[in-house]
Amino acid sequence: MTRCRAALLALLTMVALSPAAFARAADEGPEQIVNGTFDAGTAPWWSTGNTALTVEGGRLCADIPGGTANPWDVIIGQDGVPLVAGDTYAYRFAASATPARVGKALIQLPVDPWTQYLSASPELSVSGNDYSYTFTAPVSLPNAQVAFQLGGSAEPWRFCMDDVSLKGGAEPEVYEPDTGPRVRVNMVGYLPSGPKKATLVTEATTPLDWELRNAAGETAATGRTSPKGTDVSSGQNVHTIDFGAYAKPGTGYTLTADGETSRPFEIGAGVYDSLPTDALKFYYTQRSGIEILDSLRPGYGRPAGHAGTAPNQGDTDVPCQPGVCDYTLNVKGGWYDAGDHGKYVVNGGISVHQLMAAYERDRAAFTDGQLSIPESGNGVPDVLDEARWEQEFILSMQVPDGRPYAGMAHHKVHDQNWTGLPLLPHLDPQKRELHAPSTAATLNLAATAAQAARLFAPHDAAFAARNLKAARKAWAAAKANPERYADPADGVGGGAYDDADVSDEFYWAAAELYLTTGEKEFRDFVLASPHHTGDVWRERGFDWGNTAQLGRLDLATVPNALPGRDEVRRSVVAGAEKYLAIQRAHPYGLPYAPADFDWGSNNLILNNLVVLAAAYDLTGQEKYRAAVREGMDYLLGRNALNRSYVTGYGEVSAQNQHSRWYAYQLDHSLPHPPRGSLAGGPNSAIQDPVAQRLLRGCKPQFCYIDDIESWSTNELTINWNSPLAWVSAFLADKGEQSACRVRYSAHGSWPGGFTSQIVIENTGRESVDGWTLSWSFPGGQRIRQGWEAEFAQSGAVVTATSLGHNDRIRPGGSVTFGFVGTHTSGPNPAPETFRLNGDRCR
Repeated sequence: MTRCRAALLALLTMVALSPAAFARAADEGPEQIVNGTFDAGTAPWWSTGNTALTVEGGRLCADIPGGTANPWDVIIGQDGVPLVAGDTYAYRFAASATPARVGKALIQLPVDPWTQYLSASPELSVSGNDYSYTFTAPVSLPNAQVAFQLGGSAEPWRFCMDDVSLKGGAEPEVYEPDTGPRVRVNMVGYLPSGPKKATLVTEATTPLDWELRNAAGETAATGRTSPKGTDVSSGQNVHTIDFGAYAKPGTGYTLTADGETSRPFEIGAGVYDSLPTDALKFYYTQRSGIEILDSLRPGYGRPAGHAGTAPNQGDTDVPCQPGVCDYTLNVKGGWYDAGDHGKYVVNGGISVHQLMAAYERDRAAFTDGQLSIPESGNGVPDVLDEARWEQEFILSMQVPDGRPYAGMAHHKVHDQNWTGLPLLPHLDPQKRELHAPSTAATLNLAATAAQAARLFAPHDAAFAARNLKAARKAWAAAKANPERYADPADGVGGGAYDDADVSDEFYWAAAELYLTTGEKEFRDFVLASPHHTGDVWRERGFDWGNTAQLGRLDLATVPNALPGRDEVRRSVVAGAEKYLAIQRAHPYGLPYAPADFDWGSNNLILNNLVVLAAAYDLTGQEKYRAAVREGMDYLLGRNALNRSYVTGYGEVSAQNQHSRWYAYQLDHSLPHPPRGSLAGGPNSAIQDPVAQRLLRGCKPQFCYIDDIESWSTNELTINWNSPLAWVSAFLADKGEQSACRVRYSAHGSWPGGFTSQIVIENTGRESVDGWTLSWSFPGGQRIRQGWEAEFAQSGAVVTATSLGHNDRIRPGGSVTFGFVGTHTSGPNPAPETFRLNGDRCR
């Protein structure tokens, strides 16, 4: 992920002015371009040595060679262009391309760091077009450079241009996002039994009438809005429309209020059915080191990236940065972190953890074949296969035995220098480098490897054992080197991911190791950590740099025998109460309300929803599940921009997230991001030039633009899709809280074996006629023989079905059955989540 991009403050795409507006502005200043009509030949224009300039029919033309990797590999330019700080300039030119191409038109500093004051990506056609842009110079400069970057094409093409002009005194451009109708809804839809709220943007301060209409245009419900005043996150005066009492399923519903009609939406039990799968499918197309098969992802097929095939230098034998180490590692595989070619242990850690945590919450919801990946059909749930692809990479980043800092993990691997957009991974020619080991990366390895050890135990005992061995080694190495921090200045070619406080990573890693082993060392470390009893529930949410929450959540929800565990559970509920109070006070129903929105605000919102969902699982209280459902509305359209931040979901959704290979905006032969990709979302800091130019002074919810070069607001990343997958799986869970109670008790145990008895009590008012009870074993337990039920087990998931004579459980009655089982050498915790005929028992 591109967290530190001083060298990339060069990507500023502008919105074109109308010809009439340009004409008015351009007359106000003198011409800054010399020989922009090419009447005097080509001078003083220049080009890189791989192309020659000619004048044909009064236009400057050049044959652009193919086989280049970056836009700046072929340049046509003019130097010595003066700029005055604070002056607004109108820039125009005519250009064509044969065949059609997307080019880059730049006005920039002529030396390193090549800061760009204007960056546009005109779509060049064969017939030619006129282009016009404005920008305000941030500095005075006597020698700015006008440049057309035209490289990065596999095939040769021809470029021609004419009438290049740059004049000061133009009217500053005002960016106005198209927010559509003032009634903002979840454009995907609402669950029949869940909350149904919309937001109306209006100047009115008193209640207004609203009307819900079905697809036929018939009135389905009416009511009055609730004024909420000014929303500080958007600067808008808003009302809430609450139509939660209406529950009839259907498509094509709309809401009308104050003369505005919303975009359409659905009411249905299956509105979230496809989102968990799509959010998880995102990871296959992010894979490094393997061919992405078009047969599995039509339109997204590509050769293996960084597999060592020219021009790639590959990840199979990667050296360290100079002075870091004297060995190489094979770190092929894993997921590309975001829209660049970097792979980071600290960001991969929380991502793979959340995929495995989604599976650990409800193993029966994830199946083999669900994601259509190469491993489908191997008998292992696809989500674990996908997680393994990343976990194998994380393990490969561990420093080998006999080397300095053995057992620690290298922080990251990426290109020596930044690459341009677009650039498919297999075409990246850059040298790859391992960066120094860090304590944070080492603890991420320890945590995810410990988690993988217990989850893979029923499917691949050898891989589970390998992970546990690596986790122990990483834990010992981190304790021996507790303050090896990533260098905050190490941000060339990839993000720095610096973190000077790793006490939270220590807590998370100890928690995962305790859950997997039950050992005293890890138990004692957890209990002694200040994160164990402190308030870890930041208003801003948790992320890759704040991971104590991951340990707290797992200690609360994964079966274990930790002393004082009830208090751990109560602390999660207390965190959920904090977010619930924030949501109830927010006019847009957000469980996130800082004064300014953070980088990746959408992922932080989702992580707060994870806490609310965990509270529902722990208590069964509907208010927490309702809060998750309402919180998701924001991401799918109920927001100030009236846009879904998930590609392919909703009538208007993010399409141009920052990526070097999902780069349709820059190269129409490449695709948009795949369906189910989450945009980072509003970011008040607007670090990239596109955002800085167009969004300056924005209210938090408006600090977003769907532009491929706005990497600070519109990036996609593996750790933003991971909570999307977790939360959407929770939302797709159709199980309700059932009127039943399950008592699970161990009646005896011996090395490697145990016996257990289960009692199902009917606490409701109606009889249960025919029952199936399902649960998941926390570790590698297996049922060998049972009585009074028919048993089936797939991996960790067990189903017990009535035998006929014990089908009926009357109100207040119970049934009892049991089994003999085996387990591994680790702890043998009792399962805590049971489903009776699909619904959860308390």
